[in-house]
Amino acid sequence: MQVPDIIIAIDGYSSTGKSSFAKIIAKELSFLYLDSGALYRGVTLFAIENGYISDDCTIDVPGLEKAMEELDLHFGPCGTYIGDRCVEAEIRSLAVAGKVSPIATVPQVRAFVDRKLREFGKGKRVVMDGRDIGTTVFPNAELKIFMTADPMIRAERRAAEMRAKGDDVNIEDVLKNLQERDYIDSHRETSPLTQAEDAIVLDNSHMTMEDQMVWLRAVISERFGC
Repeated sequence: MQVPDIIIAIDGYSSTGKSSFAKIIAKELSFLYLDSGALYRGVTLFAIENGYISDDCTIDVPGLEKAMEELDLHFGPCGTYIGDRCVEAEIRSLAVAGKVSPIATVPQVRAFVDRKLREFGKGKRVVMDGRDIGTTVFPNAELKIFMTADPMIRAERRAAEMRAKGDDVNIEDVLKNLQERDYIDSHRETSPLTQAEDAIVLDNSHMTMEDQMVWLRAVISERFGC
């Protein structure tokens, strides 16, 4: 499939498989894949390790803002890096997941991540997933997708991922975490999670990845005539 030079923005709720879907799209279309969620998780890990967020999620915003001026957060061979340290495993922990939404409400953090994403997207032919890619980061993206799925199905998917990594998790704890993140993400003052007016909704509750790719090919063919 020959696709023109476009930006594909994928937004939606956590654990809907946005990242997995985006990675497969990037591979099939020879696009660059960017994971905005990984950057927010990276900032969250940095904040936890350096004492800028407490156990009750109180954030030292001035301290974190100043520290981010020197934060070298980027993508590399293994995924997400802070400096020369690969933190891909650490940022996927439940400890980080429990604090990433509060961190993501901080305007300075969102501005930091947005700047990095826009730098990566200058050349187009990129696919990004997150919660405000189509509304804030790239409002002019040529193709916007908003992903959703039944909350319990999302929780089961997330728990399976964590158990595969050796984590001992309770499905009710995972569901509670997802629901809390949904509320925070949808109600934050800066760039809340919302469906862009021109986004196409994909409910993948009962879809395989191949089902989703069939759906995507049909959308691209209809919209871009390829």
